[in-house]
Amino acid sequence: MTSTHIQSLSPATAEVLAEYEVAGPDQVAAAVTRGRDAAQRWGALGHRGRRDRLLRFKRTIAARVDELAAIVAAETGKPRADAILEVMLAVEHLDWAARNAGRVLGRRKVSSGLLAANHAATLEYHPIGVIGVIGPWNYPVYTPLGSISYALAAGNAVVFKPSEHTPGVGAWLADAWAGDPVLQTVVGDGTTGAALCRSGVDKIAFTGSAATARRVMAACAETLTPLVVEGGGKDAMIVAADADLDAAARAAAFGGFGNAGQTCAGVERIYVVRSVYPEFLSRLSALVSGEVPYGPMTTPEQPGIVRRHVEDALAKGGRAVVGGPESITPPFISPVVLTEVPEDSTAVTEETFGPTVVVNPVDSVDDAVTRTNESKYGLAAAIFSGDGRAAAETVRRLRVGAASINAVLGFASVPSLPFGGIGDSGFGRVHGADGLREFSRAQSVTRQRFAPPMDLMRLDRDPKVMERALRLFRLRHAR
Repeated sequence: MTSTHIQSLSPATAEVLAEYEVAGPDQVAAAVTRGRDAAQRWGALGHRGRRDRLLRFKRTIAARVDELAAIVAAETGKPRADAILEVMLAVEHLDWAARNAGRVLGRRKVSSGLLAANHAATLEYHPIGVIGVIGPWNYPVYTPLGSISYALAAGNAVVFKPSEHTPGVGAWLADAWAGDPVLQTVVGDGTTGAALCRSGVDKIAFTGSAATARRVMAACAETLTPLVVEGGGKDAMIVAADADLDAAARAAAFGGFGNAGQTCAGVERIYVVRSVYPEFLSRLSALVSGEVPYGPMTTPEQPGIVRRHVEDALAKGGRAVVGGPESITPPFISPVVLTEVPEDSTAVTEETFGPTVVVNPVDSVDDAVTRTNESKYGLAAAIFSGDGRAAAETVRRLRVGAASINAVLGFASVPSLPFGGIGDSGFGRVHGADGLREFSRAQSVTRQRFAPPMDLMRLDRDPKVMERALRLFRLRHAR
């Protein structure tokens, strides 16, 4: 990147794909100003008007899916089919947000309660204003649209800063929106993101590492700009003794190695009850020992991180049953399966974000739950078990924001489910009704319908009325 332009590079060949102008602080501020004016018009359309416009946007993306997927594949290195699947999932969320915003956010009556029975009470949600969205490079369509779609449906304008590794995707989305400053893209690296945080936007939606999230929070704190954060994960999968091992192994292979392991809610740790551990390990190893259809690491830094984690696991007594340090030939990494890795290894404690998983035996599902919850991350998890009721009870004990039973990443394709984590995995939610409310402000309204039978909300309160009210209070609450 020069001071004024950024290049989009192929992660596989380092070929220059395109060049984009970097947005400095003045350009970012100008985009926010345009967005604030546009937000007034956008909000005035109402839920029905915004729904129709968003559904047109959806149809544009769906009709041009091959075009967008080609840019995703070129900039991230993921296979074309994976890029198409990513766009398909994103469109499902866009469709849901457009169709459900009015129902979720529209004015509704709520109970007034006994003390305020003479009032009618309503609740509705209004747009916040301009939302700044800072997107990641691993899912450059699906993840940011999880904020963009819901923010737009809630009536806000959006200024989107894509990852510096996938600027072409961000530019394509803004162009597909057809020039309306309700959705704008500003391109650049971390300095552009910092400018967006300080630009006067009304909220920031950030996806990235926990370390970067802390810097984003610090910048937002200067202006008390609220934010929602998805900060990555070290997600665990639990395999019970009664699990379907074939299904579990297939899911582990997809969750751990799909997108070259560059999935925040993918599988990085697998805890297998000891009685089925050898058989599960054998089946998983067989699935990933041959050619696995994924591309290179998207960023040049990632192979080094993977290497450090693999070497630390081995140095601390772990074993590599598939691959090892020799699997890492930047920008490509062949599958690595590690086992019997100490829980204090960085391969267990830190987000690896590469095609490597740790498979450790445990004495029981309870033991697996304890190890899962010891992580500083808390994004997602999965459990495989033949006992549905026991599995449901188990996931309630997991310190994560989302969980799947007998599947991995099941929640990603369900637009009505909120997504987000706790701890170093962040806070706040995107997707679903919670995601719509995340980009709205609640307004509570009461309207007095008639004079109260006992008027307590006055300075010249009648002592006898107060005494009657106190007797009723004790009858209602103190018995």
